[in-house]
Amino acid sequence: MKEFTYTIKDEVGLHARPANVVSKEARKYNSKIVVSFNGKTAELRKLMQVMSLGARCGDEIKIVIEGEDEDKAFEELVPFLEENL
Repeated sequence: MKEFTYTIKDEVGLHARPANVVSKEARKYNSKIVVSFNGKTAELRKLMQVMSLGARCGDEIKIVIEGEDEDKAFEELVPFLEENL
């Protein structure tokens, strides 16, 4: 299991466009990827769940990755979020 926190830098937070981009990226991996914010959790692959978290610019989210390709997902998701969220 890998986990990390990330502070959202995108001005609109985890709303439609950025949430869609992140969800598509998460679908590349076989591992289960869960994002948590403010007591709620969502599977990162599921766009509507991610948007329902209501995370905004400046909010810190926690991401937990667990599965067969968790190392690869961790190595690639951290820089992906930096570039896109």
